[in-house]
Amino acid sequence: MGPMPTWVRCMRELIFPVRHDGELGLQAQIRRHLVDAILAGHLPADSPLPSCRRMAQSLGVSRNTVVLAYQALADEGFLLSRERVGYFVNAEMFDEAVQPKAQAQEPADMDGGDDWSQRLRLRPSDQEQIVKPTNWRQYPYPFIYGQADPNLFPVAAWRLCARQAMAVEAIKRWSEDRVDEDDPRLIEEVRTRVLPRRGIRAAADEILITMGAQNALYLIARLLAGPGTTVGVENPGYVDARNIFGLTGARVRPIPVDHAGMVVGKALHRCNCVYATPSHQSPTTVTMPMERRVALLEIAAKRNITVIEDDYEAEANFVGSPTSALKSMDRDRSVVYLGSFSKSLAPGLRIGYMVAPPAFIKEARMLRRLILRHPPSNNQRTVALFISGGYYDALVGRLQRVYRGRWAAMAEALNTYLPDSALPPSFGGTSYWVRGPETLDAGALAQKALEKGIVLEPGAMFFHGGKAPKNYFRLGFSALPSEKIPEGIETLAKIIRAEA
Repeated sequence: MGPMPTWVRCMRELIFPVRHDGELGLQAQIRRHLVDAILAGHLPADSPLPSCRRMAQSLGVSRNTVVLAYQALADEGFLLSRERVGYFVNAEMFDEAVQPKAQAQEPADMDGGDDWSQRLRLRPSDQEQIVKPTNWRQYPYPFIYGQADPNLFPVAAWRLCARQAMAVEAIKRWSEDRVDEDDPRLIEEVRTRVLPRRGIRAAADEILITMGAQNALYLIARLLAGPGTTVGVENPGYVDARNIFGLTGARVRPIPVDHAGMVVGKALHRCNCVYATPSHQSPTTVTMPMERRVALLEIAAKRNITVIEDDYEAEANFVGSPTSALKSMDRDRSVVYLGSFSKSLAPGLRIGYMVAPPAFIKEARMLRRLILRHPPSNNQRTVALFISGGYYDALVGRLQRVYRGRWAAMAEALNTYLPDSALPPSFGGTSYWVRGPETLDAGALAQKALEKGIVLEPGAMFFHGGKAPKNYFRLGFSALPSEKIPEGIETLAKIIRAEA
């Protein structure tokens, strides 16, 4: 029996599945598998590839699909096209490849030689964190906060804007090294289309684009907090805000929260800055009334306190009259305002913004430059096009209609199965703060609920200082269809009655 033909050997190396319903197109799938085979050494230098016809027959695709994939790889230098002969693996792809070295000898002492715990100056992992199952979408009742429903995302509109951002002239503009500058078009859209919805007027030099509101909060903490300073945080309040300020070495002072949000009183007097969520307090969902907002701004101006306003669900106000941001009332320039597209567009996009006096923005921009220079310019341009095209306003309107339905379904279900456990948020938003029976341990409840397919957040971690009550928990509804809410709450109520 003669030697096996080269193309047969190659076909054996190139047996791979292609999905006609996959996220990647057929050409992209073929390209990826061929590149993997070449770079892994399964296809040696100068080896021929099967003919386009044979490859197409093997994969069950059209010959033209394979031709285009081969041509693209030839253009990129992975393959060489030889007229009337076919395509071959380009030997030059292996010339500069790093060859694996022999495995280095392991150190004699594997247990005690490198104790990194003695080197670290900070240990963020020691802090209490909000923990959520990574596969939460697989649970039937994900009452999880801060996550988007992918069925509500305007895929077609986003793809259109992304394609516009990928036009040749657009790429030339955003692919340049902008050093620390943001996309001027996005700044203008935030200034003229987004901030006015919250009653805020700002100049371009008062706005900084960030990698979400959390990145903005980290920048602020580094600039304003440190040893010798006192930061007031709501209690209960946003866990990551408390953690971020705690890492600076500042004294973190818990400020009580009641039915009207952060209590404005003597507890603020010794604070250098204070973190607040006045429009929609996190996690209790209450809204700070006008008289308390005025009092907060008066104390801030009198005592030179910087107020950090986190307007984290700015676009989720669908109950009653729109509430202006605290920043819109700021006559003494005491407020640093944080906004984000995470709750309205998508958490994974990581685009937010900060509004503050120019002198503060200048320093925040320089600090951001040292950390990440600026958020990716292509993402900034896509968001700018999305806003300018009217797609953002349309999305916000749709989200408000859908969330209002889910908000009402949650209110009805809680009133039916867990009466008197929660008040409907007057702002709207995408979560409920629930008080269980006094004997309930929400941490144990979360574990039991998970066994029944329910994901929720125990409330104890949101409290700071002293003994935290264990009978509170948060239920989000942004990722859960209205029709699933009643049965999820009914199941949860049965577990609570069994546990309490």
